[in-house]
Amino acid sequence: MNTKQKRYLQSFGFLVIIMALVRCAFPTVAGVSDEKPVAVAETDTVETSEDSVVFAENDVAEQPAAAVATRFVDAEGNLVKHPIYSVARYKDAFPDSNSVQMAAAKRWGVPPVEDREEAEHRKLELVYVASSPYYHVERLKRSIPYLVPRAAQLLHDIGRNYFDSLQIKGIPLHKPIVTSVTRSKSDVKKLRNYNRNATENSCHLYGTTFDICYNRYKTVSPPDGKQRRQVRNDTLKYVLSEVLNDLRKQGRCYIKYEVKQGCFHITVR
Repeated sequence: MNTKQKRYLQSFGFLVIIMALVRCAFPTVAGVSDEKPVAVAETDTVETSEDSVVFAENDVAEQPAAAVATRFVDAEGNLVKHPIYSVARYKDAFPDSNSVQMAAAKRWGVPPVEDREEAEHRKLELVYVASSPYYHVERLKRSIPYLVPRAAQLLHDIGRNYFDSLQIKGIPLHKPIVTSVTRSKSDVKKLRNYNRNATENSCHLYGTTFDICYNRYKTVSPPDGKQRRQVRNDTLKYVLSEVLNDLRKQGRCYIKYEVKQGCFHITVR
């Protein structure tokens, strides 16, 4: 072995001894720690979290669900009955004359039809309104059950709002009865023979106008067939007047209180 090899081996051995001393003095240098394994701590943490979740679920389950107050029930779940107000005077609340309604009829309506046969060909402009869960259209002799879409929507809203009002006032459901809808020119001529108040230039000609009687209503029978308690027509009239008054104030329609005909004469606007 020559001198260079001997010096190399001596240097290497000396370096190994120094590294061994350093490892003994500082064990962390080699990645070794005296601390306990962290698995136990993690297990404890998981168990504590599971316990917390169980306690939280139990607390929620034991708490009663909070009641939400609506216009039908109060915060305690009791039925809220709203009072009936009606209107002060029908003539004052619904004073819209034929001339006022005629202007709206010509604006939103369709050209008058000559007879029923022509009306059958105008279905692209008119909506069939004789079938609805919210109102009843009685058998029509001097008009046909069609309205322009704008008026059909108004009639639908009247019936739906009426149901809503009866419900929150605790009154058995009744449908308002529609007695007249769109008339042809031929219908108007025949009607004038029986009713002098039926003008020749009627708003009903334009598909924007309908009549709802205020002294008759159709009772909605319950599915179980039980007899509903009797409700006075005056009570039902009071509620209907509230609904119509609200829609009129919203600018949805013009209304005339017809005394002799016993109806509300309504034109969409």
